[in-house]
Amino acid sequence: MPESLVSGLSLDRLERISQHFEQNYIQPGKLPGFAALVARHGKIVWRETGGLRDAERNLPMEQDTVFRIYSMTKPITSIAMMQLYEQGKFLLNDPVHKYLPSWRNLKVYKSGSYPDFKTGPATTTMTIRDLMTHTSGLTYGFTERTEVDAAYRQLKLDGSSILTLDKLVNRLAELPLEFSPGTAWNYSVSTDVLGYLVELLSGKPLDEYFREHIFEPLGMIDTGFHVTPEQQDRFAACYLYQPGDTIKLQDDPERSRYLKAPRFLSGGGGLVSTMDDYFRFAQALCQGGEYQGQRIIGRKTLEFMRMNHLPDGKDLPALSIGGFSETPYAGSGFGLGFSVRTDVAKSATIGSEGEFGWGGLASTSFFVDPVEDMVVIFMTQLMPSSSYPIRQDLRALVYGALT
Repeated sequence: MPESLVSGLSLDRLERISQHFEQNYIQPGKLPGFAALVARHGKIVWRETGGLRDAERNLPMEQDTVFRIYSMTKPITSIAMMQLYEQGKFLLNDPVHKYLPSWRNLKVYKSGSYPDFKTGPATTTMTIRDLMTHTSGLTYGFTERTEVDAAYRQLKLDGSSILTLDKLVNRLAELPLEFSPGTAWNYSVSTDVLGYLVELLSGKPLDEYFREHIFEPLGMIDTGFHVTPEQQDRFAACYLYQPGDTIKLQDDPERSRYLKAPRFLSGGGGLVSTMDDYFRFAQALCQGGEYQGQRIIGRKTLEFMRMNHLPDGKDLPALSIGGFSETPYAGSGFGLGFSVRTDVAKSATIGSEGEFGWGGLASTSFFVDPVEDMVVIFMTQLMPSSSYPIRQDLRALVYGALT
């Protein structure tokens, strides 16, 4: 039988995605379930679900299942920030202390532990571009690598029920940086600080700004900072990887903190969404900033965002000091809000130069390939995202279907 082709993709070969995840991940109990989507030339070519959204209650994964997308929030915050850039509200090389005066004399860690740090002055000034590229010198508590991130954990700066954006920004001003801004790459709370700047520059709370300027224009009806009562029966359970390739419940959808609106609106990792909602956002990025007649960002702004903005055009292995990222380091640079593929052979995974995307802590991911005019979304709920090489598997399967 001849292959059935749609938009230059073989449907028979795309079916291998379902077979692969079913046989290698769901049946052995490594993943509860998944939802995946492949679109090309602006059209959804293939969309499937498998397994369960809630293993405890035996509920199937569905196309409108609601997921915690964690760091897939970051590209949305970065687009919001660049919308304000287009309105002349800031310049990328503006020092952060222009907007946050308490950040004027930031120090760099030398020795000691919280609260008795020995520090020295930063040799460079942190800019907004440093926040957008994770070259700010900030860190994350969960990386558990340094005395500085231990202080973040102690002060609960990765998020807690009492944290607010104001508190985060004030606390960070008092803590030392890991390094002088612009001299290294370290995944961090930088995008949460950008969320605060979106509020400051727009005069609106972050949830309201997102809704008015991104979600409503794109028709993203299921994306927000908490799960609404109408969404609750579609909300997935989240699981934690266990040694021996098993999973245990990490967040019960019937008792989750996501069921009520948070005080801390995390631009770095606070959103929930669905596969179809996130597709609308990713497709707008693939189409130069516009989806179904609604433009969220200018074409040239987006082109600028997806260049490699790391100092001297370096890639992540040359600059990264931390062990954690939502993308393999090799062959990748970093743009304004997402990783950018700079060298396909070096990355050792199939793809195109200039392709960009990001993932989330619970193993969700997306990428946009402008060369192939293709968007891929993958949703599941397993922490951490480094548990299995899901994203590399997915690439081999998707690109293998191109004809």
